Amino acid sequence: MSVSDYMRLPYNVIIRRMNDESGSYYFAHVMEFDGCMSDGDTIADVYANIYEAMEGWIETKLENGYQIPEPFSSERRSGAFVVHLPGTLRARLTVEAEKEGVTLNQYALRKLSV
Repeated sequence: MSVSDYMRLPYNVIIRRMNDESGSYYFAHVMEFDGCMSDGDTIADVYANIYEAMEGWIETKLENGYQIPEPFSSERRSGAFVVHLPGTLRARLTVEAEKEGVTLNQYALRKLSV
């Protein structure tokens, strides 16, 4: 498959509004692509920037012989379980996940896999 073929697939792009020491902006990352992220001052900017980042990420992986992950879909999710956490623990884990640039679920899975 080509870069454009992959770009047509329904990958999960997560966009969050951020307010931190850098100011107010939007941050986006692709759940399936480790390290594929971007930001922008507006929603339109962050959409354009994350899709540009996706193209570069896919192109680099293909050029170096790596497989491109398939999009996550609700039909493929069979390992879900619910864990109720104290608010303080969830807050701490959320901060740690954000520091690593991953979702809370990805962070928890990484910690559980060790």
